[in-house]
Amino acid sequence: MTLQIRNTAPEDEAEWRALWAQYLAFYKVDLATEVTANTWARAHDPASPMRIRVAVEKGTILGFAVHLHHPSTWVMGEDCYLEDLFVSPDARGKGVGRALIQDLAALAKANGWHRLYWHTDEGNATARRLYDSFTPSDGHVRYRMKL
Repeated sequence: MTLQIRNTAPEDEAEWRALWAQYLAFYKVDLATEVTANTWARAHDPASPMRIRVAVEKGTILGFAVHLHHPSTWVMGEDCYLEDLFVSPDARGKGVGRALIQDLAALAKANGWHRLYWHTDEGNATARRLYDSFTPSDGHVRYRMKL
């Protein structure tokens, strides 16, 4: 498999949205179309720290990693948060998820960001096997308050 990993371009929108819909379905989440449109727009706004990296093979997007960088109170610099990672079911088990994380780690290092972190669903055993191969869980439990 010869993967190219890069930031999304405007012409990737339809293909990304199709994968995004599969990602939301996996987590049984319904988002307003305006939220998805806003995510796409922010990922292409030069003033926003949010970007979408995609893994592409033979012109087809196989997966994506939505990430952003932000200041941290724990280091003298910024951290990188991998907010969403998804690989097309047809491409799973072929190293696409690993390649996206490795790419993001390299990007973070190149930009001087200090840490890369992410969350996943506790029951997502497949993803957790991949994540555990990079680093052990830090034992934190996430709380999210809707406002």
